[in-house]
Amino acid sequence: MEARFQTFTVLIAKLNRCIRKIKTEEMAEFNLKSPHVSCLYYLYKFESLTAKELCDICEEDKANISRSIEFLETNGYLIARTGKGKRYKSPLILTEKGKETAAHIARKIDAILECVSKALSEEQRENMYAGLSIVCENLQKICDAYGEHETEK
Repeated sequence: MEARFQTFTVLIAKLNRCIRKIKTEEMAEFNLKSPHVSCLYYLYKFESLTAKELCDICEEDKANISRSIEFLETNGYLIARTGKGKRYKSPLILTEKGKETAAHIARKIDAILECVSKALSEEQRENMYAGLSIVCENLQKICDAYGEHETEK
């Protein structure tokens, strides 16, 4: 059991570090940081999202997404279509600069995904994602239970 725990936690941590390093290295040419990648990528894929929707899709907290949106808006990558409602619920849309950068990012992501999974068959890839989804769901249930205990106190 100890070996399973070590293998699981070390592999997940290593995957996370590698992903962050790749994001950081790949974004250096645009003077962007790792958190900006997901915002640009998902806005490119979905064309328009709110900050709340980005939080949900990226699995990031509101403060991180807000800082990323502010940076990307200030630097001309996106605009917020603010109306009379709350800014957090305003649609975010990529500018031409944002679209060009996001298209470049999407191509890099596709190439990296192709590279890291080329030794896997389609069935192995499907099984890996299915297994990771199950593990993630189970870990989320455990985390949610911790939150329930906190509210009971």
